[in-house]
Amino acid sequence: MLQATPLTEGWILRHEGGELPAVVPGCVHTDLLAAGAIPDPFLGRNETDLAWVGRRDWTYETELPPVDGHEQTDLVFDGLDTVAEILLDGQLLGRTRNMHRSYRFDVTGMAGRLAVRFVSAYAEAEAVRGKLGERPAAYAEPYQYLRKMACSFGWDWGPTLVTAGIWRPVRIERWSTARIARVRPLVTVGEQGWGVVELAVEVERARVEAPLRVEASVGGVRASASLDGTEGVVRLEVPDVGLWWPRGYGEQPLYDVELTLLHEDRPLDVWQRRVGFRSVELDRAADAHGTGFTLVVNGERLFARGVNWIPDDVFPSRITRERYRERLGQAADAGVDLVRIWGGGIYESEDFYDACDELGLLVWQDFPFACAAYPEEQPLRGEVEAEARENVVRLMPHPSLVLWNGNNENLWGFRDWGWEARLAGDSWGEGYYLGVLPRVVAELDPTRPYTAGSPWSGSWEHHPNDPAHGTHHSWEVWNREDYAEYRREVPRFVAEFGWQAPPAYATLARALPGEVLAADSPGVLHHQKADDGNGKLRRGLERHFAFPEGDFDRWHYLMQVNQARAVAAGIEHWRSHWPVCAGTVVWQLNDCWPVTSWAAIDGDGREKPLYHELRRLYADRLLTLRGQVLAVVNQTAEEWAGAVRMRRMSVDGTVIGEADVEFRAGRRAVAEVSVPRELDPVGPKEFLVADADGLRAVHFPVADREIPYPQPEFDVSVAPGAVTVTAHTLVRDLLLQADRLDPAARADRGLVTLLPGERVTIGVSGWKTPDPDAARSALYCLEPSR
Repeated sequence: MLQATPLTEGWILRHEGGELPAVVPGCVHTDLLAAGAIPDPFLGRNETDLAWVGRRDWTYETELPPVDGHEQTDLVFDGLDTVAEILLDGQLLGRTRNMHRSYRFDVTGMAGRLAVRFVSAYAEAEAVRGKLGERPAAYAEPYQYLRKMACSFGWDWGPTLVTAGIWRPVRIERWSTARIARVRPLVTVGEQGWGVVELAVEVERARVEAPLRVEASVGGVRASASLDGTEGVVRLEVPDVGLWWPRGYGEQPLYDVELTLLHEDRPLDVWQRRVGFRSVELDRAADAHGTGFTLVVNGERLFARGVNWIPDDVFPSRITRERYRERLGQAADAGVDLVRIWGGGIYESEDFYDACDELGLLVWQDFPFACAAYPEEQPLRGEVEAEARENVVRLMPHPSLVLWNGNNENLWGFRDWGWEARLAGDSWGEGYYLGVLPRVVAELDPTRPYTAGSPWSGSWEHHPNDPAHGTHHSWEVWNREDYAEYRREVPRFVAEFGWQAPPAYATLARALPGEVLAADSPGVLHHQKADDGNGKLRRGLERHFAFPEGDFDRWHYLMQVNQARAVAAGIEHWRSHWPVCAGTVVWQLNDCWPVTSWAAIDGDGREKPLYHELRRLYADRLLTLRGQVLAVVNQTAEEWAGAVRMRRMSVDGTVIGEADVEFRAGRRAVAEVSVPRELDPVGPKEFLVADADGLRAVHFPVADREIPYPQPEFDVSVAPGAVTVTAHTLVRDLLLQADRLDPAARADRGLVTLLPGERVTIGVSGWKTPDPDAARSALYCLEPSR
């Protein structure tokens, strides 16, 4: 039987004559940090002082012990970041130039000093650029010239910390006769509810003449097949399988699949995975509104409630299985049912997809291309196809994976960002997105749809970012307009949109030790990577609120309110236009360090108010007011019928008029209810409230800065694990910033609006010394303009 031994002990990191202990898996930065050789790059402005790390060459070394007892010994690296040569006692085993691939080297009968020498990613990228010529990109760093996580070169939310190292596990594998080289599982649902698993097996032989066969099992069904040469196929049909559903639509049953390679009834190697049975289609049919983009799982058409995912740490080797589970659990708890793995990052580890399988989170997987023109010549072209082939097969068992996407924004960039003229006919990646990648997916994984890019209208007959065709990225609003402009159009599928806000107060305080926090203090500005980010934040705020000059706490709170309001404006509008719009994917769920960004969960894992707003926006049922229309959004499998109570009110608490209006929304449908004309609010003092089955929608007809809010009055009481607020006036957008009570404290809800006499209890965990005065000091709400 094949024996695998992790190679984790005794590693050292060498550089310019010095050496440090090294942890594998890991990277240069984490080893330097552990040794105290560099400061934490996430604190203050330390990032700038550490640019030298990415410009140097580094070597990892350990002893490879002698092994025997098998016919073949392989040295296997699951991931090397990025450009390296591997030597054993000075003998070259091979070279690598792709972070997104694994590597295997024959070391049979060999032992001695193992060295992995990493060349600076900058040096490699600049050499490839010199050979193939300049290509345009959204950023100045040369990330498009090598197959490495692009955002390690920095992004508009991330630091520039260019890594190197053995970032995924390394091991010694010893085997005889043959081993399993690859298993490609095609998992489908056949007629009458049968689950079908077809395992295409490839083996590597040490003995060409040895007769081999494979045995496989799943769901109590067993099958076997002989191997002719190095390939074979085993097919299993499982009756009465339970279907795997996205969260909110059904259960997520998973089935263990095991395949054993045998020689004369002696097991040689075993392959084990979990699979789920489900069908997935992408409906891109033309209709009266343009060209659709609707995911269909098990025949059920979905409005995708999505978030974009970036690497959860700029040093991905630090992300544990538990951290993946926590972060993705937060997504599921917010009502998310789709996670898009963005193309400037990585193909994530098995732990990520395992968690999505279990949680019922659909995965949209970008191939790693983002915001740049990518050369199509060698040495890149061969690497692109090799990494695609490996990762498509690696991820195929996961039922959560439902869509392959060729790139992020590159087709759009070619058309709109001046690339076409600058390229003057040079290659830029179109051959990957419309040629290599769809060919690989069609050959290896025909059970899943592929789309060439995001955004992408489906063909060059339409603008790549045409909202009426395919996927759309809505960034004009954040960059130049008011978020009310989200309501001017109904894209078919909104794959990116978002609004910024700073991280939680405790996150900023930890990241900027000793700094007097201000909107424009040096550390706050350093932890804002977007072009004119604070300027856009200010302009976006001033459309709704008076800017709080010199008041950091008020600035911090209002930016959180504006972020939640902006995202709500988009999602409420687009959800209310289902099925024309078939999904929203918020930019972004998470952060990779403490930073002002579009994230709902900050770099320390704390939920912003936006996170809690997503729980409302992505709930199965939603009420939203569009002027004279109340949209009743029902994403459940049951009809929703009842009466909505509508009240026209004054900011002083007076009820000017009210009515109960009946509604009926079908399963997975949206109903529109007309607001009685006499309830239409007039002027800055009036607003409309709609309540049904514990849900509420509120509509103010003017911007907040024009509303004469009363001075908020409310009582505060505390109990273990809870803060209760009772309103005596209108209290709009009340927020308990629990991390101001204790950095470990968390609140279970975000912004809430209370009418006079209403009460809310906010659950608080991690607060050891409850105190009413402290609670009041951590409560914020809208106040009269000042």
